Amino acid sequence: MRYEKGRKDASRRRILEVAAERFRSDGIAASGLAGIMGEAGLTNGAFYPHFKSKGELVRESVGGTIAAQSDQLRERLDAGGLEAVIEAYLSPKHRDDPANGCAAAALLPELAREPIKTRRVCADRLEATVRTLAEALPPGAGDRDAAALGIYATLIGALQLARAAKGTPLSDRILAAGAAAARTLVARRG
Repeated sequence: MRYEKGRKDASRRRILEVAAERFRSDGIAASGLAGIMGEAGLTNGAFYPHFKSKGELVRESVGGTIAAQSDQLRERLDAGGLEAVIEAYLSPKHRDDPANGCAAAALLPELAREPIKTRRVCADRLEATVRTLAEALPPGAGDRDAAALGIYATLIGALQLARAAKGTPLSDRILAAGAAAARTLVARRG
């Protein structure tokens, strides 16, 4: 049976989209290929013409998600600066929606266990995000890249802690404390 031109590309994009969302919401290990393919509206057998393995799917979907989030970061910086980034990243809305949130915050412990090829792709994408943050810092004495790395690590760590304490008053306090710490790091570079 012949399919219209572009159908394979559309199916591949849908698999990547569903996988990225599933990995962020449920974790990599807990996300089975059957569930991903079913949610994508495809059969299990349709997976292998697109990807050699689940590892390849993880690498491509997570790497692509981090790259897309870096683009979103740039847009948010252009619209409202670092304050807008901090406010949105450490918001209750972001905390409560990991499936559509930051892939790094949702997946870092699992990504640390992935093969080196996947870790390299993710590290490259994370470095691009840090460079974007560094470019937004006011010029001044000191290492802007190091400051941006500290800010990003603060945002990710605070979000992870807030998610772990979600449903308790501590969670909101963690978001506020993380935002204050990130603002302090920004101010030190100003």
